[in-house]
Parts: sequence; structure tokens; C-alpha cells
Amino acid sequence: MAMDSETLTQFLQTLRRFVDERLIPAEAEVAESDAIPAGLVAEMREMGLFGLTAPEEFGGLGLTMEEEVLAVFELGRAAPAFRSMFATNVGIGMQGIAIDGTPEQRAKYLPGLASGEIIGSFALTEPDVGSDAGSVKTTARKEGEFYVLNGTKRFITNAPHAGVFTVMARTDATQKGAAGVSAFAVERGTPGLSLGRPEKKMGQQGAHVCDVIFEDCRVPASALIGGQEGQGFKTAMKVLDKGRLHIAAACVGLSERIIGDMLDYAVGRRQFGKPLAEFQLVQAMVADSQAEAYAARCMVLDAARRRDAGQNVSVEASCAKMFASESVGRIADRNVQVHGGNGYIREYRAEQLFRDARLFRIYEGTTQIQQIVIAKALVAGARARAGL
Repeated sequence: MAMDSETLTQFLQTLRRFVDERLIPAEAEVAESDAIPAGLVAEMREMGLFGLTAPEEFGGLGLTMEEEVLAVFELGRAAPAFRSMFATNVGIGMQGIAIDGTPEQRAKYLPGLASGEIIGSFALTEPDVGSDAGSVKTTARKEGEFYVLNGTKRFITNAPHAGVFTVMARTDATQKGAAGVSAFAVERGTPGLSLGRPEKKMGQQGAHVCDVIFEDCRVPASALIGGQEGQGFKTAMKVLDKGRLHIAAACVGLSERIIGDMLDYAVGRRQFGKPLAEFQLVQAMVADSQAEAYAARCMVLDAARRRDAGQNVSVEASCAKMFASESVGRIADRNVQVHGGNGYIREYRAEQLFRDARLFRIYEGTTQIQQIVIAKALVAGARARAGL
């Protein structure tokens, strides 16, 4: 249910203050320690950030897609690791259960996910399977009232902290592609489930990923999300469309933050007797960055509103994710350039945000996957119009 305009405005203002007063000042500590302080995580829980999109009946805020991206515009201004802490609960780690789960599954997991008591994680990617959800090799073999899972998932966000995993596994080995894939809710501590060592990453320190390994992991048949085999790919696509808009909004927030940093530095730093901001080539980098951030913001808002109106936004979500993630990379790079030598020094944060931004072009579907999604849809539409 949509918030009234006054409540939404107050909520967004609260998020902005939280980012400015609590998150941004903690960025250096998080980058050095590779951990978000427990006190900040507790504050996130108290603010309801883990339940932004969870249905109100289960303790969440039940934000619409437009409200979600407006919130993420604000939250995305901080280093991405903070958003990542609760983003799997808001998006891919919860939405499969929220959208396609049985009433029993929703009642069992959504309250804990909404409160942040449970961290959710989405286990799709594998060592040989990235954005191609239809090529999952992890298997789920039916044995009486159980399924036995075997396989390895890779680069799983928040896996070291997760209490429940949404796992994509192949239930029908005779079916090629997406038709044989199903989704399961698998709880931490289930015998046969183990975790790999957390990866050391280029950026986004404080956000943790690792392998999730299934070795004859027996889960009850009631763990099958929706209670029906072969629906996992459809569930994944529903989750990813929404997740791509969320990521695109995070890119917008970070872009706008970086532009602010760029301007502050350019106005205060002097070269050849005048501020950097007075040099036209610096002004060009600022102007290009602002135009791209504005375009990305407009794309994300348009796609979000279309989704709230019930439209299929697979193409729009891919367009927004592709453009916003590519543009934040360019903006972060320009920020380093404007900072000059200082941009390469950790104290100024430009190099950290540059490294943080790089991942946006990879997860929730790489730029190349988004290109394929967009092009296939457009070609199919053209063929349909031509009667081919």
C-alpha cells in the first residue's frame, strides 16, 4: 500500500539523515575492517530497512516499487556495503517467498525477514552458471517426502550471515533449460549444507559473499517454494526484474553522492591560481556526470511506475539497470580524474567508491545479459508485428 505524500517525505528525510549522520561517517571504518558495526545493523533493523518491501501483514512496510526506488536513491548515497546488508531481505532473498511462496512458507519466513531477525540469501549463481538461470546444474532429487540437493552455488551475497536461502535447483534432469528448475527455501544448519570461505573482493568491503555447498542435503518437500516443481525459473525472473530496478536505483544514489563529492573537491581545490571548478574541461566532466545521473533517475522512476501499474517491465528494468550501472562507473572514474593524484589516495574516498561501483555492472545480470534481454524482446516484438 502506497504511503501518503507527507509520510513518504518524512520517511525519505529520515533516511537521508541516517545516511549523512551515521553511514557515510562510518565508511572508512567499514572499508578497513570489512565489517559493518553491529550497532549500525541494529539501527537498520529498528528503522525497518530489512522489511521495506515485505507485506505489511508480516511486519514490513510494504513499499511500492516507486517508493522502494525513492528510498534506495537515498540509501544508495552511502558506500554500497551498507545497502547490501539488508538488500537481500528487501529483494532477491525474500521476494521469491513473498511472491510465489505458499501461505505456510510466507507465514514461516516473512516476519523474521521483515524484522531482520533472519537474513535471506538468493542462491542462483554457480561455478559454471552465471546469469543464465535456465542452465542450473545443482540437482534436487525427490526421495519420498524429501528432496536431496547436490551442487555448489558461488558468489552468494550475505551467505555467511543468512538464515534461509532461496535455492534454484534442477528437479527434472530430463528437461533441458528452464523447465526443469525449481526453487527451494533451505534453512541454515540443514545437514548437508555448508559454506565456503568468504571471498576477498576488489571493493564493497563489509558486504560478504561465499560459496554455498550442498552435499546430499535433505530438505522436506514443504521447502519447495510454491509447492510446484518447474516454476523456479519463473520465480527467478520475477525476483530479478524487481532486483534490477533496485540495483539501478542504488546506482543513481551513488552517482549523485559522487557528483557531490566531485563538486566539493573542484570548488575547494585550487590550481594555477583558481579553483578547479573554473576550468572548462572539469566543468565538462561535472556536466556529463549530472546529465547521466539525471537520465538514470528518470529511467528508474518511469520503470518503477510502470511496474506498479501492473505492466511487464522486463525490458525497462534491463534498460535501467544497464544504463545506471554503466553510468555510475563512468561518474566514479571522472571523480578520480577530478581529484587527480588525490583520487588515488584512500583518504579522499574517490578510489574506494570507484572500486565499489565496478560490481554494479556485474551482479543482477551483467551489462551483456541486459543487452541480450533487451534485444531479444525487441526482435520478438518486430517479428510478431511482421507476422513471422
